[in-house]
Amino acid sequence: MHLKIRHRTEYRYETPVRYSIQELRLTPPTVAGQSIDKWKVSTPIKATSSYDAFGNLCNIFVQESSYTSMMIEAEGEVHTHDAYEFIDEPKAVSPYHLLQQTHLTEPNPEMLEYFCASLPKNNSIEEVLTLATAVQEAILYAPGKTNFATTAAQSFAMKSGVCQDHAHIMLGLCRASGIPARYISGYFFAQESPNLASHAWIDFCSDIDRGIWISVDITHACLIDSRHVRLAIGRDYYSAAPVKGVRSGGDGEELSASISISQVK
Repeated sequence: MHLKIRHRTEYRYETPVRYSIQELRLTPPTVAGQSIDKWKVSTPIKATSSYDAFGNLCNIFVQESSYTSMMIEAEGEVHTHDAYEFIDEPKAVSPYHLLQQTHLTEPNPEMLEYFCASLPKNNSIEEVLTLATAVQEAILYAPGKTNFATTAAQSFAMKSGVCQDHAHIMLGLCRASGIPARYISGYFFAQESPNLASHAWIDFCSDIDRGIWISVDITHACLIDSRHVRLAIGRDYYSAAPVKGVRSGGDGEELSASISISQVK
């Protein structure tokens, strides 16, 4: 596929923000399954770029003058094809680090008991896809009931959530089974599912010694394909978030985000 993507994030405040730092992971990497034709991230002031421990390109900018609205935009074109296997660079984060749970992924005893029959006995694609199907069937896709701070245990208790919650539950269960797993933020192209334009899934490590990872979309209980565009890797949503920041001031925040994805003819 040849996809054109536009991702706009706008903040408005009732009272002025006095100071803020924003950290963006809005640039897709060139990896197996995707190549970047052109890409641009637009910010209110000049941003500095660096790579984090996971190899994500980060744009960071600091605003020291007050403001009541802010716009961040990323847009460009990406060529994709079916690929679900990824091999780490030599300096990549160790898979063993990705056995550690986080606040967002930590499974509780009820979760482990509920999924016990589906927990992977090894790190094969078949075993992990069996677990993905179990999570998808147990957790109803229901936008608006959870948010970025919802934990895996909270989503499980509600038996509902979105792709981010599916990913956090899956990460917790894989790690509890001794399988390194990491969070992937990205985009998903499906004309019939505009809610999934902003998407999340996981990689699990199928070969620790060689650093081989397999990408699984839990919301669709399948391996990823040409509909998926990878943005960033992290331990959970927070460490791979496309946009995050801290601020001083700025009461009454209103956030609006829109993503459009179209196929280039």
